Amino acid sequence: MGRVDTDNLKGRLLVSSGGLYDPNFRHTVVIIGEHGPEGAVGVVLNRPLEPTVDEAVPTLADLVPSDDPVFEGGPVATNQVVLLVDLPVPGFVDIPVLGSVGFLTGDIPREVRSVIRRARVFLGHAGWGPGQLEAEMESDSWILEDPTEDDLFTDAPHRLWHDILKRKGPPYDTMARIPFDPNMN
Repeated sequence: MGRVDTDNLKGRLLVSSGGLYDPNFRHTVVIIGEHGPEGAVGVVLNRPLEPTVDEAVPTLADLVPSDDPVFEGGPVATNQVVLLVDLPVPGFVDIPVLGSVGFLTGDIPREVRSVIRRARVFLGHAGWGPGQLEAEMESDSWILEDPTEDDLFTDAPHRLWHDILKRKGPPYDTMARIPFDPNMN
């Protein structure tokens, strides 16, 4: 694949390749929030957890439907809350990723809380040190894709990895059939 320009990954999706066996990232889709010489950070979009936001993070329960699960954002800082939101004005997000969609950090002012159109709550995040993600890209561990808002707030997170690979067409649609556990083939 060659060296990846560090400016290109912010706001992009990383779709794990069929050969990525690390259990932290097997069959995952990650939205990258920041990427530069010091490394990269993002959240895994397709790993809902059992507890609802109301149960796990009650202070954010008013931002999502009552039965929305909290998501496993990644293996780093799993006790830290990360909030992905869709706001009517792009400038309201602290870390933009796609149009008016981005991450909020710190306390959320009442005037921002009241205009959030959609939100997703994550515990933890995915992170890479300097050069680490670039090395993984060069070894074909990840496939790049431009996100859609539907990807970021999908109602079927368990199908996201499969659906993105299918929409990319050949040869990725074949990869979409690789089972999570290749021994189950």
